[in-house]
Amino acid sequence: MKRIGVLTGGGDCPGLNAAIRAIVRTAVGLHGWEVLGFRDGWRGVMRGDVRELTVESVQGILHRGGTILGSSGANPYHEGGIERVRTTFRDLGIEGLIAIGGEGTLGAAAHMSEEGLAVVGVPKTIDNDLSGTDSCIGYHTAVQVATDAIDRLHTTAESHNRLMLVEVMGRSAGWIALAAGLAGGADMILIPERPFDVDEICAHVRRRHLRGHSFSIVVVAEGAVPVEGTFELPEYPTDERGFPRFGGIAHHLAPVLEQRTGFESRVTVLGHVQRGGAPCAEDRILATRLAIAATDLVEAGRWGQMVGVRGPDIVDVPLGEAARIRRVPEELYRVAEVFFDT
Repeated sequence: MKRIGVLTGGGDCPGLNAAIRAIVRTAVGLHGWEVLGFRDGWRGVMRGDVRELTVESVQGILHRGGTILGSSGANPYHEGGIERVRTTFRDLGIEGLIAIGGEGTLGAAAHMSEEGLAVVGVPKTIDNDLSGTDSCIGYHTAVQVATDAIDRLHTTAESHNRLMLVEVMGRSAGWIALAAGLAGGADMILIPERPFDVDEICAHVRRRHLRGHSFSIVVVAEGAVPVEGTFELPEYPTDERGFPRFGGIAHHLAPVLEQRTGFESRVTVLGHVQRGGAPCAEDRILATRLAIAATDLVEAGRWGQMVGVRGPDIVDVPLGEAARIRRVPEELYRVAEVFFDT
């Protein structure tokens, strides 16, 4: 009987439990394998901290947010734990592992695959910034949450003639900001791929008001950056991996915009609200399809791959390729720009 492991690493997001459920239902129910779930991502693998996953244990989790396995940003390559991972595989009789995660989780999986460990990846990140797939688990729900928030802010912005800044997640790529901004009718969208100029934002807001608009809504990705030398941002603190902890850029922009334009400004930072709660239907379906495809790769012994979706099709790509950042293309941002001055 084959015994496989599964983990969820990095930040939580809606759809993880749907993926866990599909892996277990396919592996146990269809193939008769055993499935061990590692607690808290790679940390659980290094510690050998597992729970058996059965068809009964995953009942009723399809619609639940978060992850029943827990998660963490632990990385064996940052914590000298690669040998502990090998030991866990050997001691528990793990023949292969399905890692559900983003850039950090799957980056570690790619290195392990190069060193001979049997690993398959499933893309999960609300930022939607992994190469090799059009969509990642959690992204569609995050966009819907952000869009709903923008819809609600429209009415209060209009009632009080305010400039509203809505900050969403997206430290390296602006997929959430762009999609939610388009869907929510934002008047300007600031993303990491396109450095912003504060003078241009102010000029745009003034033009809107001269044309009779009483309010403006600006959607800001947390990782947005100014044109060099035009605006000074504070230095962000770093996490345990040395990456900046983004968040709060809208709070730095709002008083400057208010001072320069004379329009009262308010900030809404959506933060972890985007990652919480039940997954939307699209994320439940995507997670299920990707998880079944990953289990199929395990059955075929095709290690070192990540499953993904391109158009209507499920595909697989090498883990090393998948862990690269996928940024918003310029032509897509130009679609949003059509609405910035109208």
